[in-house]
Amino acid sequence: MALATLTSKGQVTIPKAVRNSLNLHAGDKLEFVITETREALLRPITKKVDDVFGRLHKQGRKPISIKKMDAGIRQKMQNNFK
Repeated sequence: MALATLTSKGQVTIPKAVRNSLNLHAGDKLEFVITETREALLRPITKKVDDVFGRLHKQGRKPISIKKMDAGIRQKMQNNFK
């Protein structure tokens, strides 16, 4: 388990193991989400669209529906937070 300490200025240093696991670098944006059970989820904010444009394109791949994309995203998010 990775632990961190809150400073008097409200700052936290994210442990190296967590930074590596989430592929975080200096200057990255993070989102804190508070759940109904008062737990905090830390989510890296996706980079600019220009940084990721075209990464999913593969020549000859058939398009899939938005419904299937949403289901895949939902499944991935559930697996990440188990």
